[in-house]
Amino acid sequence: MNKRKMGIGNKRTMIYRLISIFLGLVILYSFGFGTIAQDDPPAEDAAAEAMMTDAISAAEVQDNLDQTWILLAGFLVFFMQAGFAMLEGGMIRETGVVNSLAENFMDACVTGIVFFIVGYGIAYGTYDAGMETGSLTPLNIPLLLGGVDGTGAGDGALLVAFFFQFAFAGAAATIATGGMAERTNFVGKLIYSAILGAIIYPVVVFWTWGSGWVAAQGFIDFAGSTIVHMTGGIVALIGAYVLGPRAGREWGRPPEASNLALASLGTFILWFGWYGFNVGSTLGAGDVNQMGLVAVNTTLAAAAGALGAMFLKHWLTGGWNMSFILNGSLAGLVGITAGCAFVTPIGSIVIGLLSGAVLVYSMRFVESIRIDDAVGAFSVHGACGAFGTLMIGIVGSQALGAPSLLDGGTLDTLGAQVVGVVVIAIWVTITSFIMFTVLNRMEVLHVDPEADRIGIDAYEHHASVWPNVLPLREEGDE
Repeated sequence: MNKRKMGIGNKRTMIYRLISIFLGLVILYSFGFGTIAQDDPPAEDAAAEAMMTDAISAAEVQDNLDQTWILLAGFLVFFMQAGFAMLEGGMIRETGVVNSLAENFMDACVTGIVFFIVGYGIAYGTYDAGMETGSLTPLNIPLLLGGVDGTGAGDGALLVAFFFQFAFAGAAATIATGGMAERTNFVGKLIYSAILGAIIYPVVVFWTWGSGWVAAQGFIDFAGSTIVHMTGGIVALIGAYVLGPRAGREWGRPPEASNLALASLGTFILWFGWYGFNVGSTLGAGDVNQMGLVAVNTTLAAAAGALGAMFLKHWLTGGWNMSFILNGSLAGLVGITAGCAFVTPIGSIVIGLLSGAVLVYSMRFVESIRIDDAVGAFSVHGACGAFGTLMIGIVGSQALGAPSLLDGGTLDTLGAQVVGVVVIAIWVTITSFIMFTVLNRMEVLHVDPEADRIGIDAYEHHASVWPNVLPLREEGDE
């Protein structure tokens, strides 16, 4: 009897346990399903969220790629300082090479500091729209990059932009150095480089790339034929004029280059760096069509410029002049810099060939008016910079955003180019003339007459680039 009761009790217990387990599973399943129903969004929402995450990620990657490309391009442009130094050192006489190298090096140093302190702020400062109507609303010029230190949001992009633009400013200062080589007081050199990097060049940038009033007229200069090169070329010409000729200069017979191998190396470096100058001015790596076009146009214009100058010089005087081959390639590079993104490859060849011709005739003209431009800085950078900028209005491509006279446009584009070139030329001519005249009256522009006699390297630097071949002469030595 007891066993029977115990058996019945065990069965009931088992049934109760099974019912409890079943109810527990139901409760757990209910809670689990509810949680899943609340936490898991519909498939459509999940897909949209994933797409948004991918889009944000892609935008960040593209921005980082753009900034990296601008930095790399800036490195190439900065390396052009070495090209300018080698080219100038090879083109001038042996007694001034050390001075030339020192001046080129200090262009980068001085420009870096003054452009950081005030130059960049002027170039890319802001102003109230009332200034356009004649009000005296002051510029908002952030000194020292507005105090950015790399810790704030957006600091990185500003720092990258400054570095890229500093490299361009340094190029403008170095161009002027070449035209005034062998006779500039080193102190005067430091002063005029500082003024150029702090005021003269930044104002030109503010009017143009800084979205100022010249840009508002429709002026186009993609990478700086006028903004950088013509500016530097005019400063070189005015400086050479105020300085006067080098000692022993014979008009009609410019001094021979001291080292064409060094000059050739410098030209190759400049050509290489120019890809940063022009292609880097795309300011991003997202438009492969534009980047490829600019690279090809830069290459073709450089090659055509060398050919144009070489054949024209041969036709005029006979002989295959190496100096004109080198300067011809630079003339083509300067000429295409403004329109490298706005002309077709055929147009770039035309600009390059004609720039080579402009170089040859400009150098003959400068010689005829007795201005001693030691390396042809004005002819390469000033004359060809203006010429290349104007050519956008003649051979520019409408499909590329520059409707020209030969491609469905009117005089509007050419007119805007003329306005920009003339206004910038006037500004640079007046300011540089005042600057050099004041420095000359302060007697810090031209070297001491003794330096003309024994050589500027020996006088100012007590050094010679070839001490075993060209020993130093002491003051008083005959």
